[in-house]
Amino acid sequence: MRNVTAFGALIPVTLAAALFSAPLAAQEPPESAATATATIPGLATPAMTARDLVTMPRLGAPAVNGAGTLAVYSVTTTDPDTLVRSTAHYLLDLTQPGAAPVALDFGLKASAVAFGAGGALYFLSSDHPAADAEARSRVWRVSLGSNGRVGTPELVADTPGTGIDGFKLAPTGNAIALWGAAPRDCPQFACPDATPAHLPGPGTGRLYDGADGFYRHWDQWETPGTYNRVFVFPIEDGQAVGEGVPVDGTDPATGLTGDTPTMPFGGGEDIVWSPDGQQVYFVARKADGEEPTSTNLDVYVSDLSGGAPTNLTANNAATDTAPAVSPDGRYLAWLAMERPTYEADRLMVQLRDLATGTTRALTADTDLSFGSLAWSADGQSLIATAQEVLDTPAFRIDPASGKVTRLDLMAGNEAHIAGLAALPGGRLLFTRDSLGNPAELYLADAGQQGRPLTDVATTRMGQMANIITRRFSFAGADGDTVWGQITRLADQEGPIPAVLYIHGGPQGSFNDGWSSRWNPRVVASQGYAVISVDFHGSTGYGQAFTDAIRNDWGGKPLEDLQKGLAAALTLDTQIDGDRACAMGASYGGYMINWIAGRWPERFDCLVQHDGLFDLRSFYYSTEELWFPRWDFGGSYTEARDTYERWNPANYVDNWQTPMLVVTGEQDFRVPYTQGLQSFTALQERDIPSQLLVFPDENHWVLSPKNSLQWHDTVFAWLDRWLKDEEGAQ
Repeated sequence: MRNVTAFGALIPVTLAAALFSAPLAAQEPPESAATATATIPGLATPAMTARDLVTMPRLGAPAVNGAGTLAVYSVTTTDPDTLVRSTAHYLLDLTQPGAAPVALDFGLKASAVAFGAGGALYFLSSDHPAADAEARSRVWRVSLGSNGRVGTPELVADTPGTGIDGFKLAPTGNAIALWGAAPRDCPQFACPDATPAHLPGPGTGRLYDGADGFYRHWDQWETPGTYNRVFVFPIEDGQAVGEGVPVDGTDPATGLTGDTPTMPFGGGEDIVWSPDGQQVYFVARKADGEEPTSTNLDVYVSDLSGGAPTNLTANNAATDTAPAVSPDGRYLAWLAMERPTYEADRLMVQLRDLATGTTRALTADTDLSFGSLAWSADGQSLIATAQEVLDTPAFRIDPASGKVTRLDLMAGNEAHIAGLAALPGGRLLFTRDSLGNPAELYLADAGQQGRPLTDVATTRMGQMANIITRRFSFAGADGDTVWGQITRLADQEGPIPAVLYIHGGPQGSFNDGWSSRWNPRVVASQGYAVISVDFHGSTGYGQAFTDAIRNDWGGKPLEDLQKGLAAALTLDTQIDGDRACAMGASYGGYMINWIAGRWPERFDCLVQHDGLFDLRSFYYSTEELWFPRWDFGGSYTEARDTYERWNPANYVDNWQTPMLVVTGEQDFRVPYTQGLQSFTALQERDIPSQLLVFPDENHWVLSPKNSLQWHDTVFAWLDRWLKDEEGAQ
């Protein structure tokens, strides 16, 4: 990358409100929302609080009917007093600009709403009109009137003994794919009397065999022999009938054994029907003793005969994912990596002619890693999203030439675009969020800018003190261009204490997008200037920049952070660099531990969440072993010197900075004992420290009450060291 001097581009948050050219119906929270704010002189409006963040309404992904005329979306709200969450659903007429959303009452709590044949709405619900019904998730259907009135719920699919985790309707309307946890040797969707293989009794002990692969993953202990499985049922008279056909094959000896949807984050995007309803394409990773070291996800196809599925990507030992079938059924597109065991390799668009089997890498000459993929309604192009510098815009890809064209859907201010749905007539439905505003729904006519359809949170955000975000770049390690952002209150005057935000991954980015967990706006609203730097290893800057962190965890990234902090302080002289704390999670937490030993005199305090402390013990306790093996060049015994070179535990004698340590007991990615070890190191050295442990959280903090406690604890820690001139302990 070329060298450039530091510069800044100022992005006011008020732009989000200005995008709303026509009044929209705002879905407001109850008026009893908490109003406690940080005390910051000069603010004309209240600053955003942690409770504001936790209770902010959240937009769900929309469902669209086949004609592209109607959309249904969900809004999840959180009661400001009890912090209990509930979800409501709304119908929107896409043919009428400025149409107000219509609230839908399904009669049951609903999720995963989808349009079916005849305009009916299908959904999952664990509710049942009968009070004595067994509690489990079922598929229901309601009719939908032109005025938004829904009919009485009708049961579509019910599997006694087990719940349904998800479904996908055949385009022809005569079949449904259901998925959920089921024993691999069970020929039907539910075998409630099956004995779990890992619970032999007579005690409560779990017994695992090395040949089974994962024994725990992300935040749950595994159940060998039981997997996410997909079964296809015909629909007759509106109901799923029969025992279902497993897409992984009826016979375990000849079929596939693995999870579909994939674990731990796969969903409906892993499963797609052919337009004629004769085949199902799906993503799976073979479950065996090699699974913890493999990123080899493959795309399979089932002809729904019950026979073994066909592996369409067997020639690629790396990740294949996100299958998308062209509207005419001729082509299959998907995203693929080239390098096995590397979870952050570039995702290229692949295209297969299903008639001939010919496969091409469409975007091999484009240094973008695509994150989502869909066909245009007419089948003439592919629509995808990819990170690019600090934005995530949309792109059009020509399936004939592979030409990639950036779509300017938000007048050069894309921020983070997601949830793309291609509609007839070249229209695009999508969500957009940014550092300053949560996601809203937009519609772009062919070749036009997107216009807002919802006001889920924008009006509410407009009632809070504005922030400004300034993008800047500087010459980082090896002279490469590195980007960062400064977020602070628009009306605050200096000196403003600094908070250095360090992202996880490490192949990730603190890009211009909203987060309900690590949110720069809510931290800035407490009176701090939040500085984030996309150090070497970050995504959105080309694959070589992402690859640069391999075998160099504490090298170029730390240099980038040091130079980036200095560049930010030079750019905005209102920031007080003498009052500064640093905070990060996952790899960001690793970097906090690394900074504690390798840059110990710089910060007044540190916040370390789920960070790696000892790379040796981390390697032998984490679950996805492909990750450390790639980033450090092998297993611990194969690359011992690299692990130890970048091991924070080797530099604890230099530690002197007060640190707050946060961890979750259900975190199996960076086990909570890593946090205990760092807290022990702090205690041994009489360094002011606190330990916050969540018994019921994983690598993330998801519960509303826990999230509020997390923010309250972190803000109190920052205030203690940055706002108290005496530095009281």
